[in-house]
Amino acid sequence: MILKALEISLVVAIAATAVAVISGTLVGWVLARRRFRGRELLDALFSLPLVLPPTVTGYYLLVVLGRNGLLGAPIRLAFGFTIPFTLLACIVAATVMALPFVVRAARVAFEEIDPRQRLAAASLGAATGRTFWRVEVPLARRGLAAGAALAFARALGEFGATLMLAGNIPGRTQTLPLALYEATITGEDAAALVMCAALTAVSIVLLLSVGRLGRGKL
Repeated sequence: MILKALEISLVVAIAATAVAVISGTLVGWVLARRRFRGRELLDALFSLPLVLPPTVTGYYLLVVLGRNGLLGAPIRLAFGFTIPFTLLACIVAATVMALPFVVRAARVAFEEIDPRQRLAAASLGAATGRTFWRVEVPLARRGLAAGAALAFARALGEFGATLMLAGNIPGRTQTLPLALYEATITGEDAAALVMCAALTAVSIVLLLSVGRLGRGKL
């Protein structure tokens, strides 16, 4: 049970982090570089999973992606499958919960870049996309890496939203936190302790890595 739950957790965390890093970096860049009406509202919307109870976020995901949801129903009718209670549901829930960490880290990292460096690239004829990849991303790499590490930790430990959208199906959607919950309520204390230790160890390593990034040692 533990090894399968760990396998699912790692698959979900890696996939969710990849999606969160790509989309969150772009969103963070837009928030840092563009001035438009509703910018702070957009930032607040992306930050909501940080302050809402995970079960509330999970319920919203069900409303949107459920069998008869706003997007779930068209997906079911067009492609013949539903998202809830699948591995994809685990990834979606983990991505939504991890995304705010990348967005906030990316926005701060891009805002801290000296504007003169971007202007220098532009004066040499570099297009916006080229400046983004060749100048801004390398300069913001420490902040982006810190956001990615925090996103991975959040995705690995996600519980509430995953339970709401994906359920707790052993071998299919049961991640390590869900397996820990089940072991606790069934009195499997030894298994619960092992899973707690594993999640704690990963969290400590990631937090130390983020700390080193913040001090510029990596």
